[in-house]
Amino acid sequence: MNSPRVAFLGLGIMGADMARRLLGAGIPLTVYNRNRAKADALASAGAKVVTTAREAASQADVVLCMVADDGASRAMWLGVEGALAGAPQGAIVADCSTLSVGWVKELAHAAEMCGCEFVDAPVTGSKNQAAAGELNFILGGSAAAVEKLRPALGPMSKTITHLGPTGSGALVKLINNFVCGVQVASIAEALAWIEQSGIDRTKALSVLLDGAPGSPLVKVVTSRMIAGDFTPNFMLKLMAKDLSYATKESIVSGRPLATAPAALEVFQRAVDAGHGEKDMSAVVEALRSKG
Repeated sequence: MNSPRVAFLGLGIMGADMARRLLGAGIPLTVYNRNRAKADALASAGAKVVTTAREAASQADVVLCMVADDGASRAMWLGVEGALAGAPQGAIVADCSTLSVGWVKELAHAAEMCGCEFVDAPVTGSKNQAAAGELNFILGGSAAAVEKLRPALGPMSKTITHLGPTGSGALVKLINNFVCGVQVASIAEALAWIEQSGIDRTKALSVLLDGAPGSPLVKVVTSRMIAGDFTPNFMLKLMAKDLSYATKESIVSGRPLATAPAALEVFQRAVDAGHGEKDMSAVVEALRSKG
């Protein structure tokens, strides 16, 4: 499958740039998005725009989905107009969204019943990496299905890592975002504390960012917090969702997390304060208002 026909479902902050990478690589692409205007924006670049997920999948060897959560994923795949209703026998279907492990396994079973092979294929990286084709794909599924999927992922990826059976990619993505969410919540609390204390902010932050706490993620989000630029790269409400999924999955697995619920509380406070549609770095704003 050197040049697979691809259907792409979901053209949000990440999906639109991922689809553009496929078009740039000359891959035949059909797109569907609930908001038709976002799909039409890709037509001039060569995408075929259709009106249902079923129609998109019916013309594809590989079907990719990138949406916000379990509910949006379910709506794309299932039902009379869902992608699985149209996908040809033997098609590779993959969801790149950050989803619960339970839904991923349910979806894999539904795909199998339709004669398709499913791969959970979430990514690390945000809008900038999607636009540059530097996403890191973490996959769960059979080795054979993963190999068939690789040509479609290549134009969008920096790395492609097959972790194991179905659900492996979804689980590691939740673990990844749990660790990220805890870091972002922690630096937000630290920054609000520094600002409230009256200590020179620049000097105090240099101690943190140039020292052990200064991970690449912490440095990036801190710069956004200082600049007050909360243009979405990764929406705050989605991090809250991911922390919620991770917390629930850890309980199911018998390894309940202690720090994820605490970080979720910080993010939920920001969502409740109206910052959910902003970049996740805006989590600091709800903490600043308390000071």
